[in-house]
Amino acid sequence: MKSSICIGTRGSALALWQANHVKDCIENVFPDIRVDIEIIKTTGDRITDRPLAMVGGKGLFVKEIETALLEGRIDLAVHSMKDMPGDLPQGLVIGAIPERANPFDVLISARGDLFKEYPRGAVIGTSSLRRGSQLKHLRPDLEIKSIRGNLDTRLKKLKSGEYSAIVLAAAGLERLGQGNEITEYLSETDMVPAVGQGALCIETRENDPDMADILSVLDHEPTRVCVTGERAFLKEIEGSCHIPVACFGKIQDNRVMLTAVVAAEDGGSLIKETVESSPEQVTEKGRELAKLVLDKGGKRILEALNIP
Repeated sequence: MKSSICIGTRGSALALWQANHVKDCIENVFPDIRVDIEIIKTTGDRITDRPLAMVGGKGLFVKEIETALLEGRIDLAVHSMKDMPGDLPQGLVIGAIPERANPFDVLISARGDLFKEYPRGAVIGTSSLRRGSQLKHLRPDLEIKSIRGNLDTRLKKLKSGEYSAIVLAAAGLERLGQGNEITEYLSETDMVPAVGQGALCIETRENDPDMADILSVLDHEPTRVCVTGERAFLKEIEGSCHIPVACFGKIQDNRVMLTAVVAAEDGGSLIKETVESSPEQVTEKGRELAKLVLDKGGKRILEALNIP
């Protein structure tokens, strides 16, 4: 085992929290290993004035970090799992998936109103087509407006009156100690989370023996099972985290329940299906779920998307 390793990460407050969390987990178990963190700026960090779906969703927040991993400049990368495309570059693998945090989306309201209480025409901010399409499906009378920037930037825009509310992932707020800002948690019944939301991805080089013991400590089997099913769905859909599809897995009585959504941008059409699986068959069932929603109208919805 190496005496020191380097973690690659983006430089946002949340990305650094995640990288330092993994660093602490490694050092707690392997105190003789020195763990360094290298900040790498990605394409997604550079583009702050346009919705991500307009500039190509796949790999916007991971490509430069993956290049550093392939070149050997870092030993492992820490990503938000929901930023990961369905396919990885040749030579790289998801080495570990730590225990998942809260996977759901939340509403932060300027006045403390719940989602169902907002008057017609209220402006709701989100950076996600997945969220936007599901919000429009639930409340077609609301205006869904794109919002970009880090968490503090978005909160400032909300408090300035530009938005009535914003929708974000619960995990990021809670990890940064800002859970007190949350007005309402949106359950999977109303808002199916993004593939891998709330989970971290530890990406490594394939067949790297120096990382094997470390990865075994970081991996959480129940989370890996659920996320594996979700990502099998995503890969079969041939989508990225920036198209309006969603899939969420949870374990009940040792069975995996996978629920998926494909929605039109305007929320007018929404296909939602659930399949049940054993943990061992979750990859196959994730693929079956993708084919099911595509056959029931999802293919037509995705083909109609106005995304370059």
